[in-house]
Amino acid sequence: MILLELFLVFLVIGAVSFGGGYAMIPVIGTEVTSRGWMTTSEYTDIVALAGMTPGSIASNSATAVGYQVAGLPGALVSSIAITLPSVLIVLIIAMFFYKMNQNKWVQSAFYGLRPIVTSLIIYAAIDFAISNGVIGIQISWHMVTLFLIFVASLIALSYFKIHPIIVILFAGMIGSVVF
Repeated sequence: MILLELFLVFLVIGAVSFGGGYAMIPVIGTEVTSRGWMTTSEYTDIVALAGMTPGSIASNSATAVGYQVAGLPGALVSSIAITLPSVLIVLIIAMFFYKMNQNKWVQSAFYGLRPIVTSLIIYAAIDFAISNGVIGIQISWHMVTLFLIFVASLIALSYFKIHPIIVILFAGMIGSVVF
């Protein structure tokens, strides 16, 4: 029964989420915590690991959640379920896109989806920051340090074009020393 529930939950998430893996993070988090499969803190740890491993953060998160809930069969079912809608949609779009790609309505629809994708990613970041105490009502030394790590990472990635793996490792080392 749990395998069917995992399959249906991740199938729906995969079918209704736009914007890629990062946009799915808050949706997966809500489902996982509301069903009691894990706490917000446990899910946050999974997302952190999923972001550092190769592949889509959403499929990696789904795999890890499935594994924690139902072992290897749960991991397999969750992985298939979250990717199946995308695979089917891409196949269908590919069949018709060649004929429709110059259509003004299609171009307008894709253009209109851009802001929601950005807002979903920003929402995921803010939601994670609030649930993990990075953002709070009171400013603390801890919060300031986390903010400085965030700013330094953002500058390293965007301005200096340092490889994300190096930035992740550096931020982890700073976190280990400071906290």
